[in-house]
Amino acid sequence: MAMTEAGLRRCVAAWPGVTLDVKWQDHLVACVDGRMFAMLNLPRSAHPDWLHFKVEDDLFLALTEQPGIMPAPYLARARWVTVTEPRRYPQDWTVARLRRAYELVAARLSKKRQRELGLWSA
Repeated sequence: MAMTEAGLRRCVAAWPGVTLDVKWQDHLVACVDGRMFAMLNLPRSAHPDWLHFKVEDDLFLALTEQPGIMPAPYLARARWVTVTEPRRYPQDWTVARLRRAYELVAARLSKKRQRELGLWSA
């Protein structure tokens, strides 16, 4: 099932430090403490429903070899992938990938900032 704007908001909005904002007129961007971890193309974009998110370095190649997933344009260097065929993947898989993207980015915040945001056992 494809992730919708409402679905992305429901999924990530309650996580500590997360903000959601529309950028570049047609992308809903999820950030933790101002750092992007996921992005959804909105219906008015050239590729509606495409979902982009950060992944672990060692998972990047394995994921981009799967059908319906490619290196994210402009963000592949930072190990981001784009799910071009979101209906291929179950909702729980997508939610788990988004949570992991959030954790990867949040882990790069300073320990002090992690404590201020109330992240895990910072």
